[in-house]
Amino acid sequence: MKYFFSILLSSLFAIGLISCDKDKSPLNIPSQYDGSAYPSNTTKEYAVRTQLDALVTEIKKGRTTGAVLDYPTLLSLYQTGNPGLQTLATSYYDSRLNGSGKWLDELSKSSGGAYTPGTPSGQGGVFNGYLFDENGLEMEQMVEKGLFGAALYHEATALMRADVSQSELDRIIALYGAHPDFPNTPTAAKAANPDKNMANYAARRDKNDGAGLYTQIKQNFLTAQAAIQAGADYDAERDAALANLRLNWEKVNFATVINYCHSVVSKMSATSPTDSDKAASLHAYGECVGFVHGWRTIPQADKKITDAEIDEILVLLNAPYNATPTSYKFITDPLNELPKLTQIIQKLKNLYQFTDQEVEDFRKNWVAEQGR
Repeated sequence: MKYFFSILLSSLFAIGLISCDKDKSPLNIPSQYDGSAYPSNTTKEYAVRTQLDALVTEIKKGRTTGAVLDYPTLLSLYQTGNPGLQTLATSYYDSRLNGSGKWLDELSKSSGGAYTPGTPSGQGGVFNGYLFDENGLEMEQMVEKGLFGAALYHEATALMRADVSQSELDRIIALYGAHPDFPNTPTAAKAANPDKNMANYAARRDKNDGAGLYTQIKQNFLTAQAAIQAGADYDAERDAALANLRLNWEKVNFATVINYCHSVVSKMSATSPTDSDKAASLHAYGECVGFVHGWRTIPQADKKITDAEIDEILVLLNAPYNATPTSYKFITDPLNELPKLTQIIQKLKNLYQFTDQEVEDFRKNWVAEQGR
């Protein structure tokens, strides 16, 4: 008899839920994000954005031949802030940046001299406007593009793990690099609040046709905000929007890797690439390594790509996480090395189910193409 009443109560409860669900109105998603509290909610995130800008600005000084970067200054710019870049970074990535012989120290050691791509000798230096270590790896990209994932995305996903509030959603937008205006351009002359960091690259990957990754991410934020404002009955819609946001953010990161792989293959496949072509290729290649490496050890619950897949790509990039890179080979032996980049493009196409047309479109910086 007790079992019968238990089943009866469960059935009535389920019927009640179904009835309530049928009574729930469809979620009304506005066309504009309500950013009325955004400035006050995001002061700490904007401080971190400013900190990253200051660190990268200091690093770029090393692109000038003869300019020597001061390691304590670089370290201070990385460590300053509460929270700061070091606070937000994964412990793994922090261990690659911070300390003797690590990436910030290597930046200092590489600066001041000149570099010629080839078998490592000395400490690296400037080659045609970019600063490389002795292995041909541009440490600037390991810092900046790596921290897009290891610090900014890492912190954004941490904010998504509980019941996300309006203030937390605002903070996630700031970490992404956008603004409630969602201008879809990083060009200051075109927007009052231009896109930065990963939002900048989302704009570059978006054809501005209403279907691109930038537009999808904007819709993810609009849906999440509408669900938060609608109350607990719409938690499922909120969580689905945030899951889509994480995936689309990740797609932007790795679509950009595809873009830079295309660039290196194109330049280094030329009959007689100039020093300018070679330097630009090593620069684009360095962007690839930074964008990939920054996602290593981000919790698997927060990403589609696995660390094993990241490690496979880093090996193809001649920049394994656990061995000395041989980046220069993409310049000194393009015939044998460039096919590795084509393999990476195919791996990422399969992983994220990009279409042939999308992979082709990722060749372009659509902001530059369209004058946005």
